[in-house]
Amino acid sequence: MFTFSISTNLSPSHSFSKRSPLSPAYSRPWVPSHPSLNSSTRRFGPPKLKARLENNPGDPSSFTPREVQSVSNKRLEELTLSSGSCDPLCSVDETSSQDFEAAYQPKTDLLKALAILAAATTGAVAINQSWVAANQDVAMALLFGVGYAGIIFEESLAFNKSGVGLLMAVSLWVIRSIGAPSTDIAVSELSHASAEVSEVVFFLLGAMTIVEIVDAHQGFKLVTDNITSRKPRTLLWVVAFVTFFLSSILDNLTTTIIMVSLLRKLVPPSEFRKFLGAVVVIAANAGGAWTPIGDVTNTMLWIHGQISTLQTMKSLFIPSVVSLTVPLALMSLTSEVNGKGQDSPSVMASEQMAPRGQLVFAVGVGALVFVPVFKAVTGLPPYLGILLGLGVLWILTDAIHYGESERQRLKVPQALSRIDTQGVLFFLGILLSVSSLEAAGILREIANYLDAHIPNVELIASTIGVFSAIIDNVPLVAATMGMYDLTSFPQDSEFWQLIAYCAGTGGSMLVIGSAAGVAFMGMEKVDFFWYLRKVSGFAFAGYAAGIAAYLAIHNLHISTTLAHVPFISGS
Repeated sequence: MFTFSISTNLSPSHSFSKRSPLSPAYSRPWVPSHPSLNSSTRRFGPPKLKARLENNPGDPSSFTPREVQSVSNKRLEELTLSSGSCDPLCSVDETSSQDFEAAYQPKTDLLKALAILAAATTGAVAINQSWVAANQDVAMALLFGVGYAGIIFEESLAFNKSGVGLLMAVSLWVIRSIGAPSTDIAVSELSHASAEVSEVVFFLLGAMTIVEIVDAHQGFKLVTDNITSRKPRTLLWVVAFVTFFLSSILDNLTTTIIMVSLLRKLVPPSEFRKFLGAVVVIAANAGGAWTPIGDVTNTMLWIHGQISTLQTMKSLFIPSVVSLTVPLALMSLTSEVNGKGQDSPSVMASEQMAPRGQLVFAVGVGALVFVPVFKAVTGLPPYLGILLGLGVLWILTDAIHYGESERQRLKVPQALSRIDTQGVLFFLGILLSVSSLEAAGILREIANYLDAHIPNVELIASTIGVFSAIIDNVPLVAATMGMYDLTSFPQDSEFWQLIAYCAGTGGSMLVIGSAAGVAFMGMEKVDFFWYLRKVSGFAFAGYAAGIAAYLAIHNLHISTTLAHVPFISGS
């Protein structure tokens, strides 16, 4: 009872929230008990309060609010000092507030003021319904430009891109409802768009939860523990191809987090470890480009029918391998790899796998791989297949950890609190925003302009890939899907295959060009210009070589040798 009184009297700034999704490991939350709490109050509490606790520890009603707040503050201070940062469940914003204040620069206020002024001006224009009705395209393009600028300059403005994306989506649909012939038409368009967007969102939630459960059980140790070589060049290639194949069934962000965490155990802090981390980024993006579930943009294309499972794997496997092997071959000649005089020692002890971790790993990976089969056999949307796998894994973890209160973090409810929910909301906002532009016919006008001035589809797809290194590839691909429908380019056409490849691998050219690069940047404290000097040239060479490989295969009708699976061929 006393612990509840303290928790409810904590100030809002001390409230606990989920841990950062970029954390490679999660700790069991601290759960206070009466003896430990009483001992802390005897050490830190005021004398009068100590006496009351010793005489009547179970009755907090006699304590004054100031005394309870004193114990709360002291207990929180003890946790902070003992851990060196903050409780494992506390917000990243709370732990980084001091760092932010130390690095604060006055120009941030100016940038924020300009951003808010632009948003307010756009809102004021939107209020004028008569102007919006007559100039819907201009109003929507202006609003989308302001919102997209807020997303691009998220770090400078300190505005979370998920919030900006949601505001942009709602505002665009409000303008669309004003400019549409009738509100009923706008509502019908929104309902259709929501149905399509929800399929992607449900799929991402299910896949992220499955991966989180496997990771909580340390299931990926079955893969990473087999990397035993410490020779620099061998380690470079082994890490790259393990990442490549792991990313083909996981998303590239999760794969990067797992592999960079592994590198911390294999290689001490050095320039070589940064180089290996950069290889992980290139390999993760390349590995996610040749399967429907390896990258969120591929998943979007797959769910909406632009690409199919087997044809995508057959067409993009060799280009993806080429986009990885070319940078690896060039990097193997650099001084960072050849300059190592001795093998890299292991620097950390390996963590223990959770009980039944191997079983959870097998079921989790099996659930991910089963999704294309489910879609082909039943004809139902992929998100139902991923929800089926999540349901099976949920029941399994409940059964194997029944009665084990200390292992609650290994169950699905705890995993749901750790997945990157704000990332999912960002996808939701972006996809709804792009769907509003599609409903207004703006994307079709852009497509007609590109067709008239750039008739070469290979050049269009390659340009989109280059832009994906600067701009997030999710809205780029979403916009492309709105610009070109299946009547313009049918399923598995050269255009859609190239879009899948270019949007997936193009982000490797800059460290900010993909979620994998951003994760690596944060975990290894790599700056933008280091990556630009050391890695971008290699990544661009691989990107261009992959496109050349695809065009050669397509024009010469070379087919990769894969086993024929009849029930997947039409998926």
